[in-house]
Amino acid sequence: MSSNFLEIKNATFVASKKNKIDNVSLTIKEKGEIICLLGPSGVGKTTILRTIAGLQDLKSGEINLKGKTISSGNFNLEPEKRNIAMCFQDNSLFPHFNVLENINIGAKRKNGSKFNYSDKDLIKILHLEDIQEKYPHQISSGEAQRVSLARSLLSRPDLLLLDEPFANIDTSLKEELQKKIKDILKEFNITTIIVTHDSHEAFFMGDKCGILLNQTLKQYDIPYNIHHEPNSLEVAKFLNRGVFVDVKVVETDCAVHSLSHPILGEIRGKLVNNFPAGSKVKLLLQPEDLRHDDQSKLKLEVVDRKFRGTNFIYTLKMSSDEKIPVFVHSHHIHQHEKSEKFGIKTPIFIDHLVCF
Repeated sequence: MSSNFLEIKNATFVASKKNKIDNVSLTIKEKGEIICLLGPSGVGKTTILRTIAGLQDLKSGEINLKGKTISSGNFNLEPEKRNIAMCFQDNSLFPHFNVLENINIGAKRKNGSKFNYSDKDLIKILHLEDIQEKYPHQISSGEAQRVSLARSLLSRPDLLLLDEPFANIDTSLKEELQKKIKDILKEFNITTIIVTHDSHEAFFMGDKCGILLNQTLKQYDIPYNIHHEPNSLEVAKFLNRGVFVDVKVVETDCAVHSLSHPILGEIRGKLVNNFPAGSKVKLLLQPEDLRHDDQSKLKLEVVDRKFRGTNFIYTLKMSSDEKIPVFVHSHHIHQHEKSEKFGIKTPIFIDHLVCF
């Protein structure tokens, strides 16, 4: 018998002909891990959650929870016997119960799991004090999501499934709630799968992340590796963290590898993928990879500037079809306008040379 907390083996999840994900395999080894499934809208993320919860049949493969099969191609354990709680993106509250009553439905599920927070505690944490007596039709979609989350936590599940839990919540409140919910999940060792289309949310919340694209699980790894070492051009483009430029591999025998670009010159670092010298590849350049230097001889024209609060992202033109982004702290001594020349520190060194 496997000691893994959750195993999904060669599973095919189907909601419709277009909404289908094939041959998914992933493992949650330890109780209390948080997994984020990241992908575009419509890829089938919610279908995976609904199938794990027992609300949809598994087309093929197998899902095991705590060493027991809960879904396979010919078996589907009833949802009420799984001790899995799912917090839906859409309003799933009971319309004839007010907010407090909806939350306390979760408390009626007794399974012996430790959870020391009361309904009042969660109402305070999730900022629901002012709507306790209101009914679902009287509250916003973001408030309904928070009510559903409180109800799910009070049910003390073996596995918690959250479908875009922060999607309809104001930005000013979102980061606070993400931190508080993550602390609660870790404090009480609640194993959780979160579906999101927001990579920043996935990388903060998840111990591991799965990238779902074009009906398959493309990568399943810790957030650091997915960000710095995407395993395909497809994953790197989905994360949208930079641009690709054509370079030539010059040196791969030393500890520090070397690439060359006709304008940027020598680019050094550690190649994530192995390529022989002489190979022509596409290098991922992210805004933080290049450093600004007013004294540099390498200067490029500014074609765009985006203010991000703590930083600016400058877009620089290398040729008619190649533009690159550069991160600059917002407290830099001066700002650069469009059409101005912008210096890049050389030689360029990038820790992770992600090439395809």
